This record gives sequence, structure tokens and C-alpha cells, in this order.
Amino acid sequence: MSVQGKKFISPGVWFSLIYPSSWNEFEDAEDSFLFYNPNKWTGNFRISAYRDDRNNEYGKESVDYELKENKNASQVKLGEMICAYSKEMFQEEGAYYVTHVWITGVDNVAFECTFTVPRGNSIAEAEEIISTLKTYPKGTLPALEIIPIRVLEINAVNEAFEWASNTIKKQLKKDFTSIEEDIAKIQQLIESGNFKPQQREVWESFGIAFGTILENQIDGMEWVTVIKGKQEIPALRFKESELLIYPSELVWNFVRSEQNCDLNAIFEDVKQKVEKELN
Repeated sequence: MSVQGKKFISPGVWFSLIYPSSWNEFEDAEDSFLFYNPNKWTGNFRISAYRDDRNNEYGKESVDYELKENKNASQVKLGEMICAYSKEMFQEEGAYYVTHVWITGVDNVAFECTFTVPRGNSIAEAEEIISTLKTYPKGTLPALEIIPIRVLEINAVNEAFEWASNTIKKQLKKDFTSIEEDIAKIQQLIESGNFKPQQREVWESFGIAFGTILENQIDGMEWVTVIKGKQEIPALRFKESELLIYPSELVWNFVRSEQNCDLNAIFEDVKQKVEKELN
């Protein structure tokens, strides 16, 4: 039986998991991924992954080591995952919380999963997430996977937007608020001659700024992360359809092939494709 929810694939395609549809991924420490329900908090789920390319038993050995060294750990099975499970209680601002810990692993990958909840709360959500864990052998790359946008790509989109927005303000003395009228401002900078064709990051940033307009102005457009082969990039998808737009590649592809980039024409083309999807 397949678990319903959102799929997460780690940067670098080490592992994947399914987390509840009402949850989101949030910023956390480096190499650690944090998930929880922002509307009704039921606990913080964190996962860190460690890989040893020279040892295909690393996952199992990590579990065995935890069971041997941690007197409070016991063996549990969640789906196909054998885990060393333990918990510890702590107090914060007069309230009691419990951090539940699972050490598990497959082949050469070991995981440390924690779920911090108010004392007495269910841990079923975390157990279900762990039961969906899947690892990818090194060099195995998905042909195409579309997942909810990850924190990594959200940060990339935000950085590109900030740069484009600040550049427009500085050079054109105008604000950029991701409305349709702002297309002309990006177009003006593309044609200004102030940037060299080989400045790829510049063109990618303008493309993403244009993407924020598409997201704002076309109902149903959502940022996603697309993983295809070695590429892991932010894209826009219209609802659950196959209509995918790669804003970071949009302007850059025109510039590097020395073609004219008409953003208004692209905007109209996307709107027509959306209409087609709706009909």
C-alpha cells in the first residue's frame, strides 16, 4: 500500500521520503531537514543522512552500534526499516516535551530521525514517514521527478528575486512587485546592454524574477523542484498538469543562442497553454 502525502528527495538524490500533505519543509541546520504542520503543530520531524561509500553495511552497522551503546534503545521495525529507537524528555517554559529518536539505515546510508512532541502526543506521523524511507544507489539518477519546492530551491528563488528587484530599483529607479506591468522593466534591463552574454547568473535571475510574475498573475501556478538526471532546479507547474516552465533557463537560453527574448510574448504563450489545460 502506498502512503499518501508529499514526496521529498534529498539534495544530491541520496534518499526520499513521504511526509503528510498538511506539512511543509522548513529551514534547519545544514545537512538536516525539518518538517512540520504549520497550521496545527503536532511535532517537529528532523532527518539527517550519512553515507559511507566504502561500506555497504554502514546503515545496518549504525543501527547495531546504537542498540549496543545506548542502554535505552530498543529495536523496532517501521515498514521495511529496522530502527534503534529511544526517547528523552525535557522541559521548556514549564511545558514537558519528548524527543523520540530513531537510528536506521539501508546499505551504505544511515539516518538519524527525531520527532519532538508535547509529552503524551502520538508519534504515528513520524513512524509513517520513516516507513517510507528509500535510498538511491550512488549514480542512480531519476529520469524526471517533480516534488514540492524544497527549502534549497526556495532560497535560490528568493536570492535571484532579491538581486533582480534591487537591480531594477538601482538602474531604473522603479519598484518591482511581481505584477504584469513589471515585465517591461525586466525587458528593459535585458536589452540595456549593461550585462555580458556570459553572465549566466544574471540571466537566470531575470528569468526567476519573470517566474515570480507568472506565479503571481496566473492562478494555479506553483513553484516545484524538478529533478531530472543531474539537474535539480526550481520550476513552475500549473496545478497537477504536465505544463512545466523553467524560469531559470528561460532568458539564459535566448541569450546564449543569441536570440531575441520577448518576455511579453512568452507571458501570452504561457497564458494560452494554461487556457488549453483548463479546457
